[in-house]
Amino acid sequence: MATQSKYSDHQMQVLLSDLAAVLEKHQASVDLSLMALGNTVTNLLQSSVGRNQQQALAAAFCDALKNSLKPRE
Repeated sequence: MATQSKYSDHQMQVLLSDLAAVLEKHQASVDLSLMALGNTVTNLLQSSVGRNQQQALAAAFCDALKNSLKPRE
């Protein structure tokens, strides 16, 4: 999603590959996968981010997701 990251491409690819493998292992449909990933994001925000920052970080995440889906020019 992000155009610049403090994480290496390798770190990101390994993590994405592992996540995709779990979804594939469970033969999760697109809607189930999105629900599970959404719940994971919610849990991360609630357990790792202060209450006063949760809404702002959730909004930034949503904006980044929407921007990643825009056609590139």
